[in-house]
Amino acid sequence: MRERKQVYGWGINDADYPLEPVVNGKRQRCNFFLTWRRMIWRCYDGKRLKEYPSYIGCSVAEEWKRFSDFKAWMVEQDWVGKHLDKDIICPGNKVYSSQTCVFVHPTINNFFTDAFRLRGEFMIGVRFHKGKRKFQGHCSNPFTKKVDHLGYFDREIDAHLAWLRRKNELAIQLSQSDYVTDDRVADALRSRYAQRLRQQADQIEAEQENSHA
Repeated sequence: MRERKQVYGWGINDADYPLEPVVNGKRQRCNFFLTWRRMIWRCYDGKRLKEYPSYIGCSVAEEWKRFSDFKAWMVEQDWVGKHLDKDIICPGNKVYSSQTCVFVHPTINNFFTDAFRLRGEFMIGVRFHKGKRKFQGHCSNPFTKKVDHLGYFDREIDAHLAWLRRKNELAIQLSQSDYVTDDRVADALRSRYAQRLRQQADQIEAEQENSHA
């Protein structure tokens, strides 16, 4: 009966089998249910939303309100050892649905999100080296698991551009690696940072024109 209650006040658990059976004396957990429950938790658990306000406004599509419907979709996906993601193939998306979600390798998931976790008071990919009195560019390398040093720069924007160029190079390499099994994810890797490079170049050009006006 406890399992049949609404999940975080929203989802409907209509599983017709035990979700935590005991096998050979050990409790097993249903990966389908855990993934579905965690997805709902991200969007509808009030305590979590206070800790992670970036998820405010996120939701789960009605098509996945029932656990059985989500499971029917998940069993058809390449999900083993991967994370459910809602905005890699649809940038800026806030709705978990069969049209917007994809399972990705943790390396890919981290590649798209680590820049925001590491960001401090400067632009993404930039530190200030007090000894040299210059801006230092750096970028996490998903292949070596180390941080690539990209040089020292007089301007913060130049260090950021060095990070962006390196990020784009690594994204293209990742799109061709065994970490990617979905063409939509490969397309996102090839286009995401290339587009940002173009946008940044256009912005710099516009600022230079304005300064000369």
